[in-house]
Amino acid sequence: MSRTTAPTTQYLDVTGGRIAYDDTEQGDGAPVVLLPGMLDSRAAYRHLRPLLVAAGRRVITMDLRGFGDSSIVWDDYSPAAIAADVLALLDHLGIGRAVLAGNSYTGATVVKAAGDAPERVAGIVLLDAFVENLPPNALQRAMFGVMGKLLVHSPAFWGLYHRRMAYPTAKPADFDAYVDGLVAAMRTPGRKTATRGQVRGDSAPVGWTAAVRCPALVVMGSKDPDFPKPEVVADRQAAALNGRKVMIEGSGHYPMADHPQATADALLGFLAELA
Repeated sequence: MSRTTAPTTQYLDVTGGRIAYDDTEQGDGAPVVLLPGMLDSRAAYRHLRPLLVAAGRRVITMDLRGFGDSSIVWDDYSPAAIAADVLALLDHLGIGRAVLAGNSYTGATVVKAAGDAPERVAGIVLLDAFVENLPPNALQRAMFGVMGKLLVHSPAFWGLYHRRMAYPTAKPADFDAYVDGLVAAMRTPGRKTATRGQVRGDSAPVGWTAAVRCPALVVMGSKDPDFPKPEVVADRQAAALNGRKVMIEGSGHYPMADHPQATADALLGFLAELA
């Protein structure tokens, strides 16, 4: 496959279902595995992936259990279960070591994989992740509960979050079509089960970082609406992982989509350090 050819969807059967992924197959250094966030698909990296590939990296993007082109119904949708899928995919592709990047919900996944299989993970990247988040107060816990129920029962709420909150300063050219697709996907038969499973998954574990020994990069949007104090959370994560922090000015919860070049620059700098 040439670097100018768009990768095609491939599948890996694991216990409980089928995982969809794509792989550019060629590239220098450790391959980079990109994991989307909650209720999203690997297309979340549609603007970042070409920039990494153009810089000579092998890039693999993977759909999560229940979303994208992966099987919808599973018995476990947690970040820990997804970590096992990532390691199974590395085995399937014959990859000894890779760099794992997780956005939002899957920040916990890459931390878990790095702690469970340190010999397989060359480095991790957290993109606006919830790991080591500030402890929520009673009001925040109540709000999260209400939001979780809205996500399960009202896909339109997910569209509203993207349109009104998640992209505070910049939107990609295909923004409206992409958000429409996210909402439509949530209405797919059986998807409510997957949505409920992710909403109940522990995306903000405390303590998992203690097992991580590989280099780490924390990338955080300065205007991420999911955190009252984004830089404070990024500082906590970087300290817990003994890693480096990059704040992307003006970015929201999805820096790979609203500021893809700045995100690529941060990742490529980190990859160069690993090399």
